[in-house]
Amino acid sequence: MRRSSFALLLLLAACRDPSPLQEGRGSVPSAGRQSGEQSALEQAALEAGVIADAGKTAVTGLYQRRHEAGRDSLCITPGDGRRYRFGLEAIFGTEQYCRGEGTARQVGDKLILRFTGGSQCLIVAQYDGDRIAMPGVVDMKCVEVCSGRGSLEGVAFPRLLSDASAARSLPDSNGEPLCEGR
Repeated sequence: MRRSSFALLLLLAACRDPSPLQEGRGSVPSAGRQSGEQSALEQAALEAGVIADAGKTAVTGLYQRRHEAGRDSLCITPGDGRRYRFGLEAIFGTEQYCRGEGTARQVGDKLILRFTGGSQCLIVAQYDGDRIAMPGVVDMKCVEVCSGRGSLEGVAFPRLLSDASAARSLPDSNGEPLCEGR
């Protein structure tokens, strides 16, 4: 019994956070960085062109993902000024979907989606240049753009094309254009 208690104590000691290092040389960067801050590795990758700078990559285009239960589609077209127009459809099976449209604004690596109509749904999505990912928790008003148990929480849309004309011609699940005229 005493040996198992001692082993458990050693295991717990190994799992605890190490004492913080002094600022300056040899210090470990904080894992809780503010949005927009980059590690030295991220900065080097951006400078070398290995990864895209999402803040400088145009968000216009066609994003789509197929899966067993259906298809998730997002089209983004140029709008007025620095705003974009979007159409979105996420299908999770029969009678389970989310569908809406609205305006979008890019702020660095974030995309602010404001749905039009009566829903007043607002989502701040993550944009990395190749994919738009909804957060794990969305505004409660966003339930109005979904049916059944559908939800936009955690839905990700990988980029297929960066072309606005392709985005405008994307059909929804009923064969109607999802972004026509947007």
